Amino acid sequence: MPLSTLAGAPVFDRDGFTFRPLAVPSRGSAELALWALDLSPGACSETHHMDREEVFVVVSGSVSATVAGQDVTAGPGDAVIVPANAVLRIRNASAEDPASLTAVTSVGMKATVDGATFLPPWAQ
Repeated sequence: MPLSTLAGAPVFDRDGFTFRPLAVPSRGSAELALWALDLSPGACSETHHMDREEVFVVVSGSVSATVAGQDVTAGPGDAVIVPANAVLRIRNASAEDPASLTAVTSVGMKATVDGATFLPPWAQ
């Protein structure tokens, strides 16, 4: 299918992060996985890593991330580039305002959190 709408996207919530897949295998994509990601004010991810490169583009708000030990802050239009297997922690830099991102990676990405590896459902 050549069109995947945000309105028709399934919603996955995880600790202040809302994932809405747009281009993933279940929605017609064969090679790339792309989703909208909303971070509640102050939301912070668990420390984790993915087995594929992942890029986050900030649409609105501001995020802070630690990527392989390097701290960065990104605002609208900025991209946070996370190499495959780099340890990542990403958080909404604001305690008052939400942040919206677009995330893109390769189909088949696996995530590892606290030694447990899984296929994120929003990437399928």
